[in-house]
Amino acid sequence: MIDILQSVLAFIVALGVLITFHEFGHFYVARLCDVKILRFSIGFGRPIYKKRFGDDATEFVIAALPLGGYVKMLDEREGDVDAAELTRAFNRKPLGQRFAIVAAGPIFNFIFAIVAYWLIFIIGVNGLKPIIGEVEPGSISAAAGLIEGQEITHINQTATLTWSSVIDKLVNSTVSAEGIDISVRDSNGINSTLTLDLAQVSIDEMAEGKLLEVLGLDVVKLKLPAVIGEVMQAGAAERAGLQASDRIIAIDGRSIHSWGDWVEQIRSNPGKYLTIEVIRGNETLQLSILPDTVTDDDGQSIGRIGAAVLQQNSLFDSYFVKESYPVFSALGKAVVKTWEMSVLTLRVLGKMLVGEASVKNLSGPISIAQYAGQSAGIGLVAFLGFMAIVSVSLGVLNLLPVPLLDGGHLLYYVIEFVIRKPVSESMQIVGQQVGVVLLLSLMSIAFYNDIVRLVG
Repeated sequence: MIDILQSVLAFIVALGVLITFHEFGHFYVARLCDVKILRFSIGFGRPIYKKRFGDDATEFVIAALPLGGYVKMLDEREGDVDAAELTRAFNRKPLGQRFAIVAAGPIFNFIFAIVAYWLIFIIGVNGLKPIIGEVEPGSISAAAGLIEGQEITHINQTATLTWSSVIDKLVNSTVSAEGIDISVRDSNGINSTLTLDLAQVSIDEMAEGKLLEVLGLDVVKLKLPAVIGEVMQAGAAERAGLQASDRIIAIDGRSIHSWGDWVEQIRSNPGKYLTIEVIRGNETLQLSILPDTVTDDDGQSIGRIGAAVLQQNSLFDSYFVKESYPVFSALGKAVVKTWEMSVLTLRVLGKMLVGEASVKNLSGPISIAQYAGQSAGIGLVAFLGFMAIVSVSLGVLNLLPVPLLDGGHLLYYVIEFVIRKPVSESMQIVGQQVGVVLLLSLMSIAFYNDIVRLVG
């Protein structure tokens, strides 16, 4: 229940901020062009909050359905306009000003994304170093020459500090169905550049989170030594005589190479006596331990001894890195990141139109709410990243030449510029009808996908 409330709240906050920013773009540029603003609405439907402000008594509204918004301007096409205010009507403004007012909404979405990414790059993101784990024999990665233990340092000559940055580059190149130059450094410090063929990976596989799996590539596993850090009172570990700093080297004659091996053996043997070998100081001891029997979340009986692993900060530092940049470098990175995400969104949409990607990749409000809740639960940086991605998507979608969207209006203005007269009202009405059908179809598919994901 708490997760649902968190998702709903994060969804409302994210969408509210992004819609407000988008509509403020229209509002701000319209004011610069001296267009009278009648209403600034966040959401549609029944108003739940109203307030008038400014010399024009502009009505600010928060409505019940938070899935959009609008800025209502003085316009002769929507009602009578007093003769004294005709110069402030939107339809009386020069073509260039009307174009700028409409384009400002999507542009402000891109500006928001740049600011969000800028803050992320300044704050910094802790990430796992791109060290390769297991490589599946006969896979795409194996054919490229990638082997376990190599660290990916560059992709197409762009530095990759974390697995996150590696995956970003892989995703972009997968959508483009192209090969990439991948630079790696092995455990001996020897650098080499290999070619990885991504044309064999489908966009649908990538969208399902199977990119690394299809490539036959695995992230390196953090192998903690099987060293006891803390022994809980009255637990099986204390009864067996285990102490902090003991290193487990074997169970019933089987070697233990990591804490994961140790935990697996304990969980698999509830209520069974086990003979363990430990190193304590300069001594090797043999102890007998009887794991307690407990029930896990799936109702299965597992073993537990009441001991925690020794945390070794130096070991964690060898696997993790913080990616952050100075203020001006971060701004440049943010602009590039926003551009890359915009191009990626357009490419995926294009692949959907030609049938090279499935429409099941579309997400509706339910999925977006889930992602919002998950990112908010991780922290500020993750939530900012989520909002940046959604803001880019809103900017790109609104620029599509579909009637009812900003891009549709911009298309009319381009036609007006070419033919030297406004598009006829009858043509605009037909365009609106087509736009309604397209948008309703898109929304229906997105809702359907949400429901399938929810129940599946």
